[in-house]
Amino acid sequence: MNLEYFYTLYNYNYWANARILRATESVTSEEFLAPTSFSHGSLRGTLLHTLSAEWVWLNRWQGVSPKAGLDENDFSSFTVLRARWREEEQKMQTYLGMLHESDLKRIIPYTNTRGANFERPLWHMLVHVVNHGTQHRAEAAAILTSLGHSPGDMDFILFANGLH
Repeated sequence: MNLEYFYTLYNYNYWANARILRATESVTSEEFLAPTSFSHGSLRGTLLHTLSAEWVWLNRWQGVSPKAGLDENDFSSFTVLRARWREEEQKMQTYLGMLHESDLKRIIPYTNTRGANFERPLWHMLVHVVNHGTQHRAEAAAILTSLGHSPGDMDFILFANGLH
């Protein structure tokens, strides 16, 4: 376990997110907001949940445990969501760039959004955020594909081989 691994993992994460966001540019506002059978109700809901999770975890790592995720009502359009996504990605990249190897094993206490207290090593949380994003990117990709706007392959090996 080392920082280079996490830098690579997060660079992949943001490369894959960019593919989803690029495909989302092609959907109409109606499609962006339309109800789906996926767990977060719509393409907007799925993307916002993914972004919100990154925002929540970054806050926790910095000593603040938000009581709720980002409010869907603040993201009426894809343009608004994408702008916030860029801001949060930059904040995450800045945070990651300030880490030292020893930080990876640091135990971080936090309170989840239901009020339960936990603590985990930072490296567990870093892995969780990317894994969580992978799940919801897959859901967003399925929604986009059903709308005729597939984001294409998002395999890590394609990223690693520079085939993007």
